[in-house]
Amino acid sequence: MALHHVAAGEKVRLASVASADAKTSALVKSDAFEAVQLVLRAGDTIAAHSVPGFATILCVEGSVTLDAERPVNLEAGDWVFLNRGERHSVSAHEDSSLLVTILFE
Repeated sequence: MALHHVAAGEKVRLASVASADAKTSALVKSDAFEAVQLVLRAGDTIAAHSVPGFATILCVEGSVTLDAERPVNLEAGDWVFLNRGERHSVSAHEDSSLLVTILFE
């Protein structure tokens, strides 16, 4: 089954990590832009990687460490910007939800 991507103007409610069925989901993907809700459970890690565009990460819920040029702890409401191709990893300290956006040029 194909993933449902959001249409322009379509409202989306991000799943809360308190919900047992909360999971990572692609919201929008186009040639120019991608948005993903990333759900991590406490103790989850994402190995070092990079993306080909500029990225922003908004911590919606929980607490994570983003390790890029230097480690940054993110809690609900914290936002960070990454340069194109910047290597980074993520470690969740508690159940967490991140809104990740990538802008391709």
